Amino acid sequence: MIEQNMDLSDGSCELTTLIATQPNAVVSRTLINKSAGTVTLFAFDAGEGLSEHAAPYDALVHMLEGEAGVRIGSHEHAVNAGHIILLPANVAHALRANTPIKMLLTMVRA
Repeated sequence: MIEQNMDLSDGSCELTTLIATQPNAVVSRTLINKSAGTVTLFAFDAGEGLSEHAAPYDALVHMLEGEAGVRIGSHEHAVNAGHIILLPANVAHALRANTPIKMLLTMVRA
């Protein structure tokens, strides 16, 4: 995974222009990293994904572009651009990009 940090103190911007899909890769860009949580922008090429894992915090995925399959526990979900899905704390989940995607992940620690 390629990770980039970002300073947003200059004002507003178009989310999808802050990150680009790269062939055969997952790219991430941290927008906010605080003790209360993180906000991270991701770009996945088609066929790329995150293997099954669990996190100790709730996370909200906001799909900005494309379509992905998201498995939470034993349930499969199709998540399209404009949709959100909650990844509950301590529940195994995985993600696979069906098309190139861009998504915003908000993890709440507090």
